Amino acid sequence: MPTTRTAPPGAISPGTAPDVPPAPEALRVVPARHYARWTAAVVVLVLVAQFVHGLATNPVWEWGVFRAYVLSETIVQAVWVTLQLTAYATVLGFLLGTVLAFMRLSRSPVLQTVAWTYIWIFRSIPMIVQLVFWFNLSALYDRLGVGIPFGPVFWSVDSDSLIGTIGAAVIGLTLHQAAYAAEIVRGGVISVDHGQSEAAAALGIPRLRQIRRIVLPQAMRAILPTAGNEIIGLLKGTSVVYVMAIGELFYQVQVVYGRNGRVIPLLLVATAWYVVLTSLLSVAQYYVERRYARGADRTPPPTPLQRARRFVRDLRAAAARRDQPVVPLNPLGESR
Repeated sequence: MPTTRTAPPGAISPGTAPDVPPAPEALRVVPARHYARWTAAVVVLVLVAQFVHGLATNPVWEWGVFRAYVLSETIVQAVWVTLQLTAYATVLGFLLGTVLAFMRLSRSPVLQTVAWTYIWIFRSIPMIVQLVFWFNLSALYDRLGVGIPFGPVFWSVDSDSLIGTIGAAVIGLTLHQAAYAAEIVRGGVISVDHGQSEAAAALGIPRLRQIRRIVLPQAMRAILPTAGNEIIGLLKGTSVVYVMAIGELFYQVQVVYGRNGRVIPLLLVATAWYVVLTSLLSVAQYYVERRYARGADRTPPPTPLQRARRFVRDLRAAAARRDQPVVPLNPLGESR
């Protein structure tokens, strides 16, 4: 009885032509259509247009009042007080936070415990409570002095005359900021490869120089993004000192709209100034991060200013090419 042999799967049977795929130019290319994305974009644009239209047509905003107060002397002085509080608390807070961070990283259990306890307490208490506490420090200590611990006092002064309202605000903001800055700095130092310190120690470099010249420059790449956010948060957090009747931006805005009753435009004045100040801090953060990223990124992307200059340069080059006369080519066979 003859046996029937079957072809394996995928083999071409005798007498049949193989399937030839069509040529690429014969294929019909259909672009992908993102209907959901287009719908979402249209909805967002409509909402933005409605918001802008409301800003322009709603009389409650009172743009005339806004223009009258946004650059007034009272508001500008209040902005200056806000910047001073932010600068003092930022510098002192990060200095103290750096000390606390290295205390936590030390091998001394006493320093570790003290630093951890400080961070735990000051991160647990709200800023407004700390500010009110330092504002009422004279109720707890009417005089502050210098002397031998648990012994006689050689020099003392009234606490109100020594600290004052601005001093109490700076102390409260600094101590609160230092608790968060300590964790930011500690996280940046931990992110540096431990082999860097071991190699520096093998070369005989002192410990302090290792930290200052090797560890911290590399840790700054991890510290700066979070530190920038923290400084911006501190700038806005200075509005809490209104409870101490300090003439910063939000307090002065409250005073003005409490006198004339124009609440919405005055709140808009404060909003505009906070947006401007935080934008300037964000720009400064961008350039500082770019500077410290030079070791890791040797070809950083161009800055917005560099992109603008390149755009202007390209426009000038294109205009110069259009102004040049067109020289026709010599016909073939014509002598030059």
